[in-house]
Amino acid sequence: MNNILIWLRNDLRLHDHEPIFRAFQKTENVFLCYCIDEQLFEEISFGQKETGFKKMGEFRTQFLLESLLNLRQNLQKLGGNLIIRVGNPAEIISQIAQKLECKAVYAHQEITYEETQMEEKVEKNLWQHNISFHTFWGNTLYHIDDLPFPMRALPDVFTQFRKNIENYVKIRPTFPTPTKFPLAEIEEGILPTLEELGFEKENIKKISKKSVLAFEGGETAGKKRLEEYFWEKDLLKIYKETRNGLLGADYSSKFSVWLALGCISPRYIYEEVLRYEKQRTKNESTYWLIFELIWRDYFKFVAKKYGNSIFKTKGIKNTSNLSLKKDFVLFEKWKNGNTGVDFVDANMRELAETGFMSNRGRQNVASFLVKDLFVHWVWGAMYFESQLLDYDACSNWGNWTYIAGVGNDPRENRYFSIPKQASMYDPKGEYVRFWING
Repeated sequence: MNNILIWLRNDLRLHDHEPIFRAFQKTENVFLCYCIDEQLFEEISFGQKETGFKKMGEFRTQFLLESLLNLRQNLQKLGGNLIIRVGNPAEIISQIAQKLECKAVYAHQEITYEETQMEEKVEKNLWQHNISFHTFWGNTLYHIDDLPFPMRALPDVFTQFRKNIENYVKIRPTFPTPTKFPLAEIEEGILPTLEELGFEKENIKKISKKSVLAFEGGETAGKKRLEEYFWEKDLLKIYKETRNGLLGADYSSKFSVWLALGCISPRYIYEEVLRYEKQRTKNESTYWLIFELIWRDYFKFVAKKYGNSIFKTKGIKNTSNLSLKKDFVLFEKWKNGNTGVDFVDANMRELAETGFMSNRGRQNVASFLVKDLFVHWVWGAMYFESQLLDYDACSNWGNWTYIAGVGNDPRENRYFSIPKQASMYDPKGEYVRFWING
């Protein structure tokens, strides 16, 4: 039998999915699986110091479980199902492929170290059973094969990169969504609970009602958010003016949360922007949303170029002008929103209670940790990894290296004056009051 297994990771959608599309070109027997890697729920430690937070925290995990449930439901509507397992993907993917008598496993290609190491282990195990492994590039707006320069020549300044690709590269169209899936003759697997993944019931945090959005995982919710933001509320036309807001659901699109797990495709968003420009209006704001997607692409390509350097203290520059300390007491004050600097504390409390923080807030709290407290930036990046609903390895670590002065920032010693930033972006103190006194 010419069966093909799709190994899903950060691509929990049916639309614009090249592995699925290519598999159906080969066979009608296409099956989807997701393996929840238990290593994601191990507690992070700073050397000998235990932090009390996991590599993947409650908010991210709950969003993942919701996304998997939604994908399963969408597949069931089309006649299929999502195979779910918990354990080591290197072993489990091979076992499922053998059970289904698959000739091949298809997947989207990842970039960062842990993910690519897992790809190699999966491929090795598949090879031992004469099962081929094929990966496809598919979670950026621009395709890696279309870049007008080799990866080693990727510009180290974003503006140069942007101008190059905008002038010379065409964005590929989205892939069509399948209309029918077969049902696999294998146990579907039960979606685990947070408790079953190692979270203690009494300590599990629920997203606060004060959250900017009631974030719900899944492709359906991601598309619904776009429909609401673009078409129902007609907010895209003012995106550039409102994107630095702090309070409320609609100062920005919040698409990053669904982009992080691939519940929505950047090319799908791009095509909807073009449709909006044709049917409603085309202005600086409509372009600016695409501009932000290009920034997201850039961090992915930087991670591809520099590899593990984005995770290291000296970053891609292999240098640091800062003398940073591993002061856990100061870090804890920052993490818990108890620094005494209201604008920083408000943002950190929002993150702790909701798993989300505005882009403006992230820049400020990161700068404060590194440039005011002189605490190790890697610790901040690790905490964000645990907490952020929209955690994306390339964007998170790329942005932290940028703020710490060891990344792609062309300006030396960029510094955010917190009082100035607070007066600019929270002039009436509404945001601070909402999170500090509310």
